[in-house]
Amino acid sequence: MKALPAAMKEWLHYLRANKRYSEHTLEAYRQDLHLLLASHPDTKPQAMTEADIRRTIAQLHGQGYQPRSLARALAAWRGFYQWWAPHAGLDSNPAAAVRAPRAPRQLPRALSVEQAQALLDRPDLPAPDTPVQMRDQAMFEILYSSGLRLSELVSLDWRYVREPGYESTSWLQLDDHDVLIRGKGGKTRTVPLGRKAIDATRQWLDVREQFLRGSPDADTRAALFLGVRGARITPRVVQLQLDKLASSAGLPVRVHPHSLRHSFASHMLQSAQDLRAVQEMLGHANISTTQIYTRLDFQHLASVYDQAHPRAGRKKKN
Repeated sequence: MKALPAAMKEWLHYLRANKRYSEHTLEAYRQDLHLLLASHPDTKPQAMTEADIRRTIAQLHGQGYQPRSLARALAAWRGFYQWWAPHAGLDSNPAAAVRAPRAPRQLPRALSVEQAQALLDRPDLPAPDTPVQMRDQAMFEILYSSGLRLSELVSLDWRYVREPGYESTSWLQLDDHDVLIRGKGGKTRTVPLGRKAIDATRQWLDVREQFLRGSPDADTRAALFLGVRGARITPRVVQLQLDKLASSAGLPVRVHPHSLRHSFASHMLQSAQDLRAVQEMLGHANISTTQIYTRLDFQHLASVYDQAHPRAGRKKKN
């Protein structure tokens, strides 16, 4: 695989240093840029046209790339040209008007309330009594209590930190019973923490320093959750530990961190029936995303309409 042009490398560096993109996202974008270049080996980036971008999407779709992968690739190309166009003197962004094929929206699987309680209350397992178990319990309680994305969970700091070369973007506010999160698009929101999450987090904080090794850097010193090697915990470790707990608890389904986010949304909506509040807590820019995420169905909407609208005028069936 040929090296990326200097401009593309500089853009990826900009995303890492200035936008704090995760290494996972940066690596995906790097592969997407390689795909574009490989599709037009004789065309320089500054000479790419909208027709070239459309042709590349069509070729990749024909090769079996799924709509979500194509949408991400387009996001990478669009982002690169939006950043680079002013520097390179380009008249326009060749990827700006191109759209990926529409992907079917699949609903994530939510746990039932009983399954969520079985997972977190651990009725058939000993109470968490090791630092790793205390950390895991705090992580999973926060995921379910606040509906965070996995990336948001691992980005949390145990308090606000500002020092040379480092400043927190998301942090725990335990005295206020909430967390402040910078989510997708750099948007900041504050999400409440439940009592179970607060109690589990306090227990973890009592033993957290046992995970610090040597002379940790600023990111490690600030991180709320640490791995056993003494660095900020990775998404993969969270996934593995949650899957392990679900298996030990005897749940009949595999549990992903996103399942807890979806369960949070579904259970909140079932209790409060406040779509806007759930949208705010999840950090969704568009309420239509929340509607799908929380599995609103017409039966529920019709029931709300019948009860709330003064001129619904529809009789209930006997």
